[in-house]
Amino acid sequence: MPRLGAHVSTAGGVSTAFPRAAELGCDALQVFVKNANAWRAKPLPTAEIDAFRAAHAGTPGPSAPAPLPLVAHAGYLINLCSPKADVHEKSREALIDELERCTALGVPGLVLHPGAHLGTGEDEGLDGIARALDAVHAALPDAGARVLLENTAGQGTVLGSRLEQLAAIVARVDAPERVGVCLDTCHAFAAGYDLRDDDGYAAFVDEVARTVTLERVAAVHLNDSRFGVGSHKDRHASIGEGELGRETFARWLADARWGDVPMVLETPLGDDGLGHARDLATLRAL
Repeated sequence: MPRLGAHVSTAGGVSTAFPRAAELGCDALQVFVKNANAWRAKPLPTAEIDAFRAAHAGTPGPSAPAPLPLVAHAGYLINLCSPKADVHEKSREALIDELERCTALGVPGLVLHPGAHLGTGEDEGLDGIARALDAVHAALPDAGARVLLENTAGQGTVLGSRLEQLAAIVARVDAPERVGVCLDTCHAFAAGYDLRDDDGYAAFVDEVARTVTLERVAAVHLNDSRFGVGSHKDRHASIGEGELGRETFARWLADARWGDVPMVLETPLGDDGLGHARDLATLRAL
């Protein structure tokens, strides 16, 4: 059984994610380690770090032994290739802070949107991201967490919509072993990869293998898409209720090449807050 889970709230403290995950029946988990829409946050108290680690060690999933496969998602303000000096500096500092939090909590991967070049051009943007990652790595030589670059929908000047762009960033950093990849189904579809039939899915996975490599994929976001292929719109839909359809996700779940890669939902919760529970049930039925 694939390691299926969801992005779960940490309201009330990061350790509160685990009882919520258990209630959903998660076999994998994604969290924020600070407010995703703020540059700074108060340091994590030692007691909260200890509570998180204890809860992680003691929370098995229905088909996965404890601890659950776990990733975090970086804040949305971070833009490692911003041409604005103050934003660039704050982005590096924020990423350092979040990687330090992940290391303290025992979270091995931090999913990151690569950034938007804002008019400076693709090549300069990709190089800027790589140099920023080098600076972050230099500041954290012993970090226990690595950055997982996420493919994007390609809206505006956002980089990462093509797998070759992610591969270019990895190739340009001084320590490529410290960089992984997170694949998002909605983003891939919106970027122009048509995953809705066997040939399209096979072509996409072949391109993953050729560019970033399958071994570097450390997480997958399973999200349906509200808009069509190539729309460049990052709008998630519940599983089977968007343009991708259920059969797309059946292919992902049946593909043994993903092995133990955690697959997490970022789909709408709905008015009743039960969207993730419904989507997990749909995925497991597939």
